[in-house]
Amino acid sequence: MLQPPVLTRAGASRIRQLLRDTKARSREAAFVLEGSKSCRDLIHQSPQAILSLIVSPRFLSVETEVDRSARTRLPVSQFLCPDADFVKLTDVEMPQGILAVVRQPRWDEAHVLKQSRVLGLYGDRLQDPANVGAIIRTAAALNLSGVWLSADSADHFGPKVVRATAGTILSLPVFHAWDWRAFSSYGCDIYSTVLASTDRVPIRKIRTRPSRLMIAVGNEGAGLAPDIVKASRVRFSIPLAEGVESLNVAATAAISAFYFSGLRLDSDAGSRGSGHSA
Repeated sequence: MLQPPVLTRAGASRIRQLLRDTKARSREAAFVLEGSKSCRDLIHQSPQAILSLIVSPRFLSVETEVDRSARTRLPVSQFLCPDADFVKLTDVEMPQGILAVVRQPRWDEAHVLKQSRVLGLYGDRLQDPANVGAIIRTAAALNLSGVWLSADSADHFGPKVVRATAGTILSLPVFHAWDWRAFSSYGCDIYSTVLASTDRVPIRKIRTRPSRLMIAVGNEGAGLAPDIVKASRVRFSIPLAEGVESLNVAATAAISAFYFSGLRLDSDAGSRGSGHSA
């Protein structure tokens, strides 16, 4: 079987740009997905999203016949990158010898927000790519409507975020540079996660939820911006053990999303939410 042509220096430079430069990813509407499992799932489940593949001799030597057959049938450009060069190509400590350049999915925000039921997560100034990726993965796992991120949050197509999503970046609507003030125009209430205090509602006291709800979580150190908290219809907290000040933002988002996704909806607009507006 013929091997793919060798990746050129210009091709390698393009990959590095896509990995390291948000503007390059935006300009090309593409991002890089790394790792054998992630790429294998992509080839079998979403081949139409692949723009090109780069493989190393080491990867080809351990590739199964089933996976090789599926890969070689792809109508996309494929390139071979020597093992020593592949290590320099990525920012992964132990690369597995395959990566894909993937078309960024495009989602219609208005269509998502106009659904009769909306349950989403809004991230305000989230800086840690691992947190952003974990939140996207959680939202996908709980079948939420989507994730919305402020403009100054980590790029959701960055390599560390993409790895942390475990492939869900292609299946869940994610919107960046979103202005939280627009939620009200779609009839979405905002519930803010805040630290416990006497004027905050413990999450377990909330018994129902509105049919259109955004759960807002904030920056890893500073929390939510005060104007978001002020505009929220409900400010709630997750009770913690004595001596524990706070949770990681990804854990907060996961607990909150799981809890609210299990609540029954308000029966009518007149009894929206829990009745708490702390």
